[in-house]
Amino acid sequence: MDQRDTRRMMTRLVVGLSATVVATMAMGLTVAPQAPADVAGEWALTGETDNGPFMSTVVLEQNGTELTGHYSSEAVGEADVKGSVSGNDFMFSLSADLGGQSIELTYTCTLQDDGTLSGQLDLGGYGGGTFTGTRR
Repeated sequence: MDQRDTRRMMTRLVVGLSATVVATMAMGLTVAPQAPADVAGEWALTGETDNGPFMSTVVLEQNGTELTGHYSSEAVGEADVKGSVSGNDFMFSLSADLGGQSIELTYTCTLQDDGTLSGQLDLGGYGGGTFTGTRR
């Protein structure tokens, strides 16, 4: 093997290794985002706030990552909701009239592996709570 053959082999080796490194890096950088979970449907929510226990129902409609729907409870009454989904996490919010005071309720939810919900409720600066949910 002469010097010219040695250079060709080294060039092929370097090009091959470079291509392998570039391909490996590209695969690591092209991780697809997690598809939004299907959270559409009617949900029965049960929880505990700083003001005591609550039960409510929310019907969610989903278009990709966007949520719309309708909320109902004895304490809050009826209200439309808007929200969004990212993977198994989602949120929705609604405006409520509590004793003449308008507040924004925000539910932050996680769809569990068993198909139930769990999450946190923010009562627009008037406390918060936790909840669970099941599909009806």
